[in-house]
Amino acid sequence: MDLLLAVKVLILGIVEGLTEFLPISSTGHLILVGDLLNFNDDKGKLFELVIQVGAILAVCWEYRRKIGSTFSGLLRKEKAAQNFTLNLAIAFLPAAILGFLFSKYIKAVLFKPVPVALAFIVGAFIIIWAEKRQHTVRINAVDELSKWDALKLGFAQAFALIPGTSRSGATIIGGLLFGLSRQAATEFSFFLAIPTLVAASVYDLYKHRELLDIAADAPVFVLGMMAAFFSALWAIKGLLRYISQHDFLVFAWYRLVFGAIVLITAYSGVVQWSVN
Repeated sequence: MDLLLAVKVLILGIVEGLTEFLPISSTGHLILVGDLLNFNDDKGKLFELVIQVGAILAVCWEYRRKIGSTFSGLLRKEKAAQNFTLNLAIAFLPAAILGFLFSKYIKAVLFKPVPVALAFIVGAFIIIWAEKRQHTVRINAVDELSKWDALKLGFAQAFALIPGTSRSGATIIGGLLFGLSRQAATEFSFFLAIPTLVAASVYDLYKHRELLDIAADAPVFVLGMMAAFFSALWAIKGLLRYISQHDFLVFAWYRLVFGAIVLITAYSGVVQWSVN
């Protein structure tokens, strides 16, 4: 692996880890950064799928006790563990079904810098609107969710099929609108990321398996996954500390500024984005 490739891999791994669990869209950032780094061909897109594994491992590590207790509870047929697992399965289904049906169309039309920038801006206004509303909290912990709550959160997550929307952002803001506390909405978005990202990665890797060259790609994949793991772990811990005392408005302003910069550079010609 040459030095330039290693730098690109580290940058993309860090971007994936930092943005996967924040309400600012990891897919949107990877599309834009990959475009700037000229790392957006089919092999680059395959790499983006693989480094998601690092982010998944980070959330599994952070919540290893909850995950372990859930598995042991399932073996003992505990109702709380069964309900939590069933809620995750219910919340997973809308995005899985809609993604399977429409992912080809979405990737062909929306996986481009300008649509991503527009989604950033629209998402920012939705966050601002949600934060300005009066919150009525009726659910303080993920174990308190009903099946109906889980289904609503699943449909909220499905909006993130639009790149630039943010999977975690859609789930968290949806949770706030549905009466979850910030902590409960954020943690459920973390847990829901595990089956969602695993399924998406496995499905896309299978579809593009002919591009895989394990012997040649292993160093690149390992470096990217390590960068994603450590940056995601830092982001998860930081977000949980942040929301204990703050709202999500800072992410809305970030999305507005970031989206505006992409649009301005695209239409002024300052940056030659690959597809506008």
